[in-house]
Amino acid sequence: MGRSRRSIPEELLLLALDPTTGTTAQPQSLDLGLAGAQLVELALAGRIAPDGDRIAVVMPRPTGDPTLDSALELLRRRGSPVRAVHWIGGPRLGLRQTYLSHLERCGMVHAVEGQMCGVLPTTRYQATDTAISREIRTRLDSAIRTGVPPDPRTAALAALAHAVGLGKHLYPGNEGRSSRSRLRDLIRHDPMGGLVAHAVMDVQNGAAAQPRRGNGPGVPAQPRGGMARAAVH
Repeated sequence: MGRSRRSIPEELLLLALDPTTGTTAQPQSLDLGLAGAQLVELALAGRIAPDGDRIAVVMPRPTGDPTLDSALELLRRRGSPVRAVHWIGGPRLGLRQTYLSHLERCGMVHAVEGQMCGVLPTTRYQATDTAISREIRTRLDSAIRTGVPPDPRTAALAALAHAVGLGKHLYPGNEGRSSRSRLRDLIRHDPMGGLVAHAVMDVQNGAAAQPRRGNGPGVPAQPRGGMARAAVH
């Protein structure tokens, strides 16, 4: 996979970064979302495909992205299709930091060292090129406001942004209510993005142990969680 195009995990993380504080919104659910975004990226690369509510490896050849290839190899080792909720709900220690470090190496963010309460060391990440974040946001805004079906990457990004609770971060207050609703509705435009987004929400709601009951992709449950106040470590 060429690296000229940002991956969906990278774009999701850039959306979650607060340009003022340097913290990430919805940090706990964001970690789930990044694991889900990897699945979407692998599906778009033709390496995996949905099999009901499970994920099956259809082409084990590496993509050239080390982080994605690590996930692909773990899926391959399972030997049989794995339920999306079990994959997303599994341990993903350091995944957010891995992507933050990658964005820093690419020059998209820079680390700002500091202290919490004058004692605990912290690291915050500021975007170095706000035009990139604006471009990502513009794609979402366009999909929301025009009603034109978005491309699969944007649809999947929108589904994941909704699933991890970024709607209130991107479109706050009462004035953003209709935009948040339309962001949620974009989940129906990409089957893989919808499957993964529902799995992310199921994990948050503690439903990973039960098979999902189909109520249609347009009305998922709202995820829980609030804006992060602590720094990214």
